[in-house]
Amino acid sequence: MQMKQQQAPEIKAMIQLLDDSDLDVYRHIEEKLVGFGQSVIPALEDAWSNAFDPILQQRIAHIVHKIQFDTLLEDLKLWIHTGDDDLLQGAILVARYQYPELDTEKLRQFISQLKRDIWIELNESMTALEQVHVINHIFFSTYGFSGNTTNYHAPQNSYLNCVVDSKKGNPLALSIVYLLVCQSLGLPVYGVNLPEHFVLVWLEVRSDEEGNTGRPLFYINPFSKGSVFGKDDIDQFVRKLKLEPQRSHYEPCTNQNMILRMLRNLSFSYNKLGDTEKVDELGQMIALFGKAS
Repeated sequence: MQMKQQQAPEIKAMIQLLDDSDLDVYRHIEEKLVGFGQSVIPALEDAWSNAFDPILQQRIAHIVHKIQFDTLLEDLKLWIHTGDDDLLQGAILVARYQYPELDTEKLRQFISQLKRDIWIELNESMTALEQVHVINHIFFSTYGFSGNTTNYHAPQNSYLNCVVDSKKGNPLALSIVYLLVCQSLGLPVYGVNLPEHFVLVWLEVRSDEEGNTGRPLFYINPFSKGSVFGKDDIDQFVRKLKLEPQRSHYEPCTNQNMILRMLRNLSFSYNKLGDTEKVDELGQMIALFGKAS
């Protein structure tokens, strides 16, 4: 969004006053600049690059972040209410929290390329397990994806752009990349929101008129190089956690479930790092899901 030409002098004058020692003056100017929204960011970034006062740079950076965060909250709210069928867009919104200038098209192109490379190796005569074997070979051997076991709680493990670049992530982020590719290929793969872990399920496809999916055929663990396992293994896992089995331990979860869990993972990561500001902001993002019903 372009800044209106008649607003430019006013905005420039306000930016020049951001280093005022009177905090009331600063807060008033901050509120005014934030009200302009995204259109004022180029002017703020230009002022930041030409500033020599670290306090002024800090204040400019704070205002830019506030504008970007407010915009992100609105975009996430819109996704929750109208567009949560697009899982990739939900994961992109999470990544935009840390990387507001994220090249989303590059991320979408990567998923498309990974899909094409797998599609070439698949054929209709393959069984579900044979298809998973092909997907695993391309995903883990050719592309080199793996679970980040050495730095498991790092925030980067939850940002899809970082996961795609480093080829490392936590169970949920790896599962989302794997899931996005499978679903773009039309395969009946879905997320399963296990406690303290996240896996995928391959469902039997019914031949009814509505094209509904049926019972789970098997489960897939992308954090363990796509290992395949059955319901009994989930039974054992849940017993070890001393929990009562629930349907959610075995059946597909929603896209909102996955994005909400991704945000909670990030909140936990930043809490471990002692970053209370990020924990608070992620709390605001998480709270939007409670208002979605």
